[in-house]
Amino acid sequence: QVQLVESGGGSVQAGGSLRLSCAASGRTFSSYNTAWFCQAPGKEREFVAAISRNGLLSYSYYADSVKGRFTISRDNAKNTVYLQMNSLKPENTAAYYCAAKTGGGSYSGKGSYDYWGQGTQVTVSS
Repeated sequence: QVQLVESGGGSVQAGGSLRLSCAASGRTFSSYNTAWFCQAPGKEREFVAAISRNGLLSYSYYADSVKGRFTISRDNAKNTVYLQMNSLKPENTAAYYCAAKTGGGSYSGKGSYDYWGQGTQVTVSS
């Protein structure tokens, strides 16, 4: 089992940057596939980015809307996954959630993830 705690959210102006962190408990974090999802008020939780569990050859995946602006990375030694968000837009305003799973399957399907953090709020003003 793993517990996830997000941090790094805040308020920025459009065009700004934020780096979110997801700290995980447990010594086997490197065996978890992890992802970031976001949820705006009144909307479904949606996929943002994912990174595979293989520490030497981690594969990353992105929603089309964030490609080229967001970067997901992980530091298994620190049990932490990051989401660097650049060129932020007002439509990126949402609560951002970290998720993890040991199984395979869809990297973008929220139903395939077993563990979730409590979320961190990102607000982008125009």
